[in-house]
Amino acid sequence: MMKKRSFLERLTGSIRMEDQEEENPKEEESKKVVLNGKDVEGLGDNDKDSKWEEEQEAELTVDLYQTQGEIIIQTMIAGVHPDNLSINITRDTISIRGKREENQSIGKENYVVQELYWGTFSRTMSLPEEVDPEQAEAIEKHGLLIIKLPKIDKNKETKLKVKSI
Repeated sequence: MMKKRSFLERLTGSIRMEDQEEENPKEEESKKVVLNGKDVEGLGDNDKDSKWEEEQEAELTVDLYQTQGEIIIQTMIAGVHPDNLSINITRDTISIRGKREENQSIGKENYVVQELYWGTFSRTMSLPEEVDPEQAEAIEKHGLLIIKLPKIDKNKETKLKVKSI
């Protein structure tokens, strides 16, 4: 029976090795590393590789939907200080980067269960329509980041008056 996936596993798309062994008990006993749901060979054999894995950015999970006038992106960023969050918007892309910092006063040996994700994360996405980056708005409420991106009205007309100099 598969255990419930941790936030990090859902965030990165990885799976637990115990779950994989249950599904394929006849598989050869070897040290495998699963990254984004894919086996990566040659990793996990020494301490350098462990540090490499720890330094990898997690992929931020998002919901993206649109109304008639705007594109809305929602993502969970609980525990992230606003100073550790960066949002860059162009007319057709958005990049969200951040870092969730771990409380360093607790030693690794004191944890009984440690499933929360700590570290850097990012997500860059192409938007389904062009937006006006200058009018974008980002708010955080109870750990949920909501980014509202007004769509560019391609049918909008403006009349100009000619000035005589």
